[in-house]
Amino acid sequence: MHETVFTYGAPQLKFGAGAADEVGHDLSQYGCLRVLVVTDPGVAATGAPDRIAEGIRRYGMDVRIFAGVHVEPTDASLREAIEVARADGPWDAFVAVGGGSSIDTAKAVNLLTTNPGELMDYVNAPVGGGRAPSEPLRPLVAVPTTTGTGSESTTICVLDVLHLKVKTGISHARLRPSLAIVDPLLTMTQPPEVTAACGMDILCHALESWTAKPYTAFERKQPEQRVPYCGANPVADMWAERALRLLAGSLRAAVRDGSDVQARTDLAMAATFAGMGFGNAGVHLPHANAYPIAGGVHDFHPDGYPDGEPLVPHGMAVALTAPEALRFTFPADPERHLAAADLLAPAVDPGTANGSTVDDPAERLPSILRGLMRDIGIPNGIGAVGYRDADIESLVQGTMRQQRLLATAPRAASEEDVAGIFRRSLELW
Repeated sequence: MHETVFTYGAPQLKFGAGAADEVGHDLSQYGCLRVLVVTDPGVAATGAPDRIAEGIRRYGMDVRIFAGVHVEPTDASLREAIEVARADGPWDAFVAVGGGSSIDTAKAVNLLTTNPGELMDYVNAPVGGGRAPSEPLRPLVAVPTTTGTGSESTTICVLDVLHLKVKTGISHARLRPSLAIVDPLLTMTQPPEVTAACGMDILCHALESWTAKPYTAFERKQPEQRVPYCGANPVADMWAERALRLLAGSLRAAVRDGSDVQARTDLAMAATFAGMGFGNAGVHLPHANAYPIAGGVHDFHPDGYPDGEPLVPHGMAVALTAPEALRFTFPADPERHLAAADLLAPAVDPGTANGSTVDDPAERLPSILRGLMRDIGIPNGIGAVGYRDADIESLVQGTMRQQRLLATAPRAASEEDVAGIFRRSLELW
């Protein structure tokens, strides 16, 4: 019997210029006394976490700042943050100020300071134990400073498991922030390279949600079996469609001129809407492929990100196989893929690809994606971030571990199919 029920969840939302100045008032509604602000060194250097902390103190709360978040969190960095929070706790609430790395770290800290066990107990199976939290979590206020991850809306905490060289996550409805405070003014300091990578994450969130396997195509679940990623559904579709329209007119502009307040505002709204879509419908192949790309990075160092260790930013990793992944899924629902191309068409001439006329309908959406990626400076395929044909087998194995995401794909992908997507993504144009 096929499913007839879908679920939808989202945090409370406060959006607009100056919204971050009201965090203290919002926390006071929860009756909090001790609050931990979670951020990373780069965001801390902007002064935003200090300003937010001071605004909270004006409401009589004791506030501490943890500024040790690792960009693209790992199991090691999350354990460090959890240990610090446990040592200095207990906490009545958490405030994440930063990109998805800060918000996801705060989710893990919240989970492991309120529930028994250790980090890997809760990581999605088969990488971890897949344990569900048994105790309620504390209020978490997410204040994003980047436009892309959508983590302020979702139930997901993403991390690199270092010894396996793979990205995975923790997924449970209780991880969803209590309140998302989206202030476009906090995104103005994003370097163009970060704006581009995060913008591609928005785009893929919306595209993957829009093209996900419909909820009605799954087998009927018992109530206790329901998960946040339930497949494409009418409510998630609404958010994904609006996100694509907003992004089509704002991403190039925000990358080109970071001081463009209207572009920043539209991009922040697109990120929020995409998060409210994919956080319920789910994502699929581009994200499943992205986890081993980011987890197995060799020596790539992107501009605009912290110096030091190699890094393929999450949004960039997702984008690198998106054209070929969505070419692969096209036969599952051509109408949906062409509709997505129409939503994005104002951002690029859909009639050309690599200088020639596009005759194949399956090529239309990939051609639009490639054009956008070229325009905003995304690398030309996985080969441009250091991967070679010899790496494809290990990349495929990393993707096949992401069964939670692959289950949402509208077309089932074998190891051979995934290998073909990676191989065709070595160079995109």
